[in-house]
Amino acid sequence: MPDADIRMRVNGVTRRATVPPRLTLADYLREHCGLTGTHLGCEHGVCGACTVLLDGEAVRACLVFAVQADDADVTTVEGIAAPDGELSPVQAAFRDNHGLQCGFCTPGFVLSVTALLRDNPDPTDEEIREGLSGNLCRCTGYQGILKAVRAAAGTAAGGAAAAEEPR
Repeated sequence: MPDADIRMRVNGVTRRATVPPRLTLADYLREHCGLTGTHLGCEHGVCGACTVLLDGEAVRACLVFAVQADDADVTTVEGIAAPDGELSPVQAAFRDNHGLQCGFCTPGFVLSVTALLRDNPDPTDEEIREGLSGNLCRCTGYQGILKAVRAAAGTAAGGAAAAEEPR
């Protein structure tokens, strides 16, 4: 099968390439774009470490071929901070609430939480757990992650509900 020409916007920058049809989006982002924040854990779509936003939807980049993202908008963890480097509210909440341990899974969690809070700005703990059920933390730092999501949701809602007790 011949290589395919693709064009996509990655973190707001239009990129073009000719790629093998079976190249995963994760490998394209890491090897062609140099965006190594998209981590590869299981490479079977189980761990969520490779989560990116594809046209706003959280997807496992290890399960999507780069050619499937042709003419799409892709956001990686490198693309959610402000241009001046200020962390996104979700990134800041992870930092402030110990939502990371070794950090390997953090980019995937941050993007999943970003999508979750965009769609549901005030989730219950059950909704948070369900929304993050496709992401695994091998350090088992789930309490910090849950607290970070609550804090980020509170920030999005004006800060009044930041880091409340579990509902």
